[in-house]
Amino acid sequence: MNSPISQDTINKALWNACDTFRGTVSADTYKDFILTTLFLKYISDVWQDHYDQYQAEHGDVPELIEELMKSERFVLPRDASFYALYERRYEPGNGERIDQALHAIEEANGTKLKDAGKSVFQDISFNTDKLGEEKQKNDILRHLLEEFAKPELNLKPSRVGSLDVIGNAYEYLIKNFAASGGQKAGEFYTPPEVSDLMAELLDPQPGDNICDPACGSGSLLMKCGRKVVANHGSKQYALYGQEAIGSTWSLAKMNMFLHGEDNHKIEWGDTIRNPKLLDKNGDLMLFDIVTANPPFSLDKWGYDDAANDKFGRFRRGLPPKTKGDYAFILHMIETLKPGSSSKLGGRMGVVVPHGVLFRGSSEGKIRKQLIDENLLDAVIGLPEKLFYGTGIPAAILVFKKNKDNECVLFIDASREFKSGKNQNQLSDDNIKKIVDVYRERESVDKYAYLATLEEIQENDYNLNIPRYVDTFEEEEEIDLMAVRAERMKLKAELDALEDQMAKYLEELGYGA
Repeated sequence: MNSPISQDTINKALWNACDTFRGTVSADTYKDFILTTLFLKYISDVWQDHYDQYQAEHGDVPELIEELMKSERFVLPRDASFYALYERRYEPGNGERIDQALHAIEEANGTKLKDAGKSVFQDISFNTDKLGEEKQKNDILRHLLEEFAKPELNLKPSRVGSLDVIGNAYEYLIKNFAASGGQKAGEFYTPPEVSDLMAELLDPQPGDNICDPACGSGSLLMKCGRKVVANHGSKQYALYGQEAIGSTWSLAKMNMFLHGEDNHKIEWGDTIRNPKLLDKNGDLMLFDIVTANPPFSLDKWGYDDAANDKFGRFRRGLPPKTKGDYAFILHMIETLKPGSSSKLGGRMGVVVPHGVLFRGSSEGKIRKQLIDENLLDAVIGLPEKLFYGTGIPAAILVFKKNKDNECVLFIDASREFKSGKNQNQLSDDNIKKIVDVYRERESVDKYAYLATLEEIQENDYNLNIPRYVDTFEEEEEIDLMAVRAERMKLKAELDALEDQMAKYLEELGYGA
């Protein structure tokens, strides 16, 4: 079956495949099985497609074809393919066979699926008791293999066309898992329209090194890269990230591969306690763009060791022990390229809870230092219920290492959104308005205000947006005589209806 297929058809088939687990395993658990199987199915289909092409060109000469296949982007051991597993699906031991296949794929592909000794599938095991006792587990995994073998999920390039279809399908699944993932959702996914907005604000250029130190599944990072392609027709950029949660790091690595993002380096580890993106001298790497949606007000972020941080990231002050927001901000600031009079300096965008804008004590001192150094470029208030796992409104802080002015732009976009059932969204128009106002850097009545550093200092370095953007709408004066006239008119209509009803009742024999 090599007829073209739509993105929507693939997405629906993948979401239906989740029925294999529903009612047996939580979505937070089975998301790893679904996303890993999608990865395995795709590389198997690509391998088979290319094998068939070589066979058509050179005839049925297995030795020659095997040699040609060694130059492929990805090596797939024959016994490790999806189809080899599918053929044996009725035999006992599906979980163990899938795990062995994933291990064989890792070993055959060197560093593509490994970073510093950690492998992509290390935290994902199909041979787990989470799927029940052996017979139930075997049945569930057989059904999973059968779902992915359906014609709708034939993912051969000769059928689905561009790589974007697979990458989009992966993102579709991650988004749906996030939407149903409760509190844990925000750990691995930033809503696509927020990623779009941040990428537009930071305006990545060809040649930029782009970093997300809390990269989750990599969606925000890749959105910045795709902006370079969309705006400049160039793939001259490099993506760097770090992610603390092992299974989420695995999602990011697979996501990069499925989007064709080969020029990336995603490290596994805790960015605050153990930053891994270092240069050859062991110092923090510096980037043109740093962007992140870090966990809000993280407790136990690494306070105890921060005072002796060998990178000097907390020289402006120590964030509170139970709120790690400024720990991430200070780390990101420290990894920005300095810039010069002739070159654009590093730019940074970070999503934060509103408390970051006005909380006092140690956070107030850090905020004062950052403002006095003229690093803060903009404060953008977002609507509530944008982010998965939390309903609270957030803000985007934009920092620049090489500003050409001493002002901070405040934008109140909290009322600019498209309502959804459980989740609000930013529309294309909402995003365009924010970006246009940010680039113009001018005050807009009830929406934006360009504040001088002196004004911020007069406000005791409090960045709470209502202090700068007045959104108060004066209520329209009520005409009491008009209201009384309308009331009398309605009363007269009601009396007439009562009289009419009384006549009907009388005719029906219900009269008084």
